[in-house]
Amino acid sequence: MTTSIKDRKVEKLPSQVKLQGRILFLTEDPELIKRQLAGEDLPWDTKNPANNPKLRDDISTDEITPAHYCFYFDQTLGEIPYLGLKCGNETPISRGSVKKGGFVAAVSGKRRGKGSSREQSPYAEMSAGIKLVIAENIERIYKQNCQNLGVLTSTNFDLIEKIRSGQEIPLSEFTQGEDEITREVIEYGGLFPFNVARLQKKVSLPPIKTAKRPMTVAEKIFARHMLNSDVSTGVPYVKPGDTGFARTDLRFSHEYVTPMAAIFYEQYMGKETPVNDASSILFFRDHLTFLDEVISEEKKKIGLLDLATQLKLKQESFGKAQGIKLHGELKDRKGSEGICHSVIAESYALPGQLNVGSDSHTPHVGAVGCIAFGIGTTDVFNSWITKDVRVKVPESVKVVIQGKARPNVTAKDLILKLLSLDYIKSGKALAKVMEYSGEAIEVLGVDERATMTNMAAEIGGFTGIVAPDERVVEFLEERRRLNPADVRKMMDGIFSDPDAEYAHVIELNAEDIYPMVATPGDPGNGKYIRDLNTPVPVEIAYGGTCTAGKNEDMDMYARVLADALKEGKRVAESCKFYIQFGSQETREYSMRKGYVEIFKKAGALIIEPSCGACINAGPGVSSRPDQIVISAQNRNFPGRSGPGQMYLASPLTVAASAVAGHIVEYQPAESKELVSA
Repeated sequence: MTTSIKDRKVEKLPSQVKLQGRILFLTEDPELIKRQLAGEDLPWDTKNPANNPKLRDDISTDEITPAHYCFYFDQTLGEIPYLGLKCGNETPISRGSVKKGGFVAAVSGKRRGKGSSREQSPYAEMSAGIKLVIAENIERIYKQNCQNLGVLTSTNFDLIEKIRSGQEIPLSEFTQGEDEITREVIEYGGLFPFNVARLQKKVSLPPIKTAKRPMTVAEKIFARHMLNSDVSTGVPYVKPGDTGFARTDLRFSHEYVTPMAAIFYEQYMGKETPVNDASSILFFRDHLTFLDEVISEEKKKIGLLDLATQLKLKQESFGKAQGIKLHGELKDRKGSEGICHSVIAESYALPGQLNVGSDSHTPHVGAVGCIAFGIGTTDVFNSWITKDVRVKVPESVKVVIQGKARPNVTAKDLILKLLSLDYIKSGKALAKVMEYSGEAIEVLGVDERATMTNMAAEIGGFTGIVAPDERVVEFLEERRRLNPADVRKMMDGIFSDPDAEYAHVIELNAEDIYPMVATPGDPGNGKYIRDLNTPVPVEIAYGGTCTAGKNEDMDMYARVLADALKEGKRVAESCKFYIQFGSQETREYSMRKGYVEIFKKAGALIIEPSCGACINAGPGVSSRPDQIVISAQNRNFPGRSGPGQMYLASPLTVAASAVAGHIVEYQPAESKELVSA
């Protein structure tokens, strides 16, 4: 333990909280928001909620802090909360208006803080004066980020009257129903002061004494990684609700998050203090390598491109000083070594591990049979100190997809179907493990399974996982030359017991599912393509990102374009089709298979690895509100990838639509021949 930690003074917050300030109601009506920003306090009837204006649901972190403003990593963020918030067809909140308004609380509807794990969002709210967030329900990572920073959260709308009448509120109002560790994090005012108290032995971890019980695959992995009070690792059994700290196998972050985490670390620990086990930490420069090609002149003028460069430089300097491996930019051409999730899956993750990353799509590597989940900035820098992360063992939802999928239906169609279900759209799956199983899952390769686990983030789940099997053995042997016997040994016991308990079971038949799209605005807006009422012309088709830039995704793009070339067709003149590799390994795979030649002949534009268009930072973004995009990425929140109208779809659908010039189902060449016969 460093001297600074030993000597740092840390105390709990007072038992009563007085929140002095105004309340900002984030309504669907933009005029009501403008009136509040102009100084009007909106009436609110807590006894008769039906009398109140409709609150905005599904406010994503992209709307709280649009991606390009996350280049700031200091209190400048206090000027920009809710700049991307869409109400009707307007974005009514301007820079600095929330901070000037003197608001102490912000109120919204269902699924507050969905999407990215960016801690810049609650940090921006906090820096603007927001001390309390009230919503019907709150997404896991966003809520944990709030708690880590000391921002209070609640689903109790009765607090509105108490704030307005100037009453003191017991701190217990915000800790009731929470586990012991979360309660103490809140009482100490954040994760770092709690960890200081923990390292000073002012608090101790509650022992996990769960009796013998059947467990899910996720629970078994958690049990192996939970810390005991003597800091030894592993307990015999866990159950949902058990809390503690879990020892990590890998911790990674990218240039959006590393700099803020590094500043926190240096501020609280000192520049000379080494991180805990640098060999198990990885940095990635994967989000912003193509930013200069799409950032507007207006944003350049206010210095955002320069700020993005500072993110890169800060990550490089901190990593070099700490001896942390950086998967960075290419030396001989533009692009990166690979997107963090792609590289972790291809080169690092192993069955039975517990991995954390600074990105909500960290569950990607659940496809190899490990627990992987996204964490925020404060969790990242604290994990550099302790090598562990706070965990409340989540409930699991079992997804069973039986039957044989149609030849033009992919994992992306399966996950879009799941996202359209009421159980998931209503937020009932929030913070739960999504365990995928059934015949239709078992036949998928690891790359396709990764699409399912990756998009557990869109579900709002804690993570996604598929129990490891021979497909994982084949993947690790092929990609890493691992000995199959060694892999099978790692997999030993990593399966769900037959009588394991689940919060819910979702059963689908793959044979009933057709190619899907998610219509603009939310990944949960799933529709069968055949149910679209009118033809939807597309100007941009995008195939890439962690979700759709893998080897098996390239197989699909190549399959469609090869079929098109045989029929004398190419990408439609009215459409630009971008294909972006998720990693250098996938690029090399595509070159070996002859796919790059097929892509070029068909008129597709090829891009080196990076996150790019998915976060409005590379070729493939829209530039006009009326522009229609079809994309194989994972999110289509308002403004996330430009101002246009984005439809989400599978790699097969995206490629087929690029050729047709409008959204269509892909029809395999062999089935066309059968039909014509």
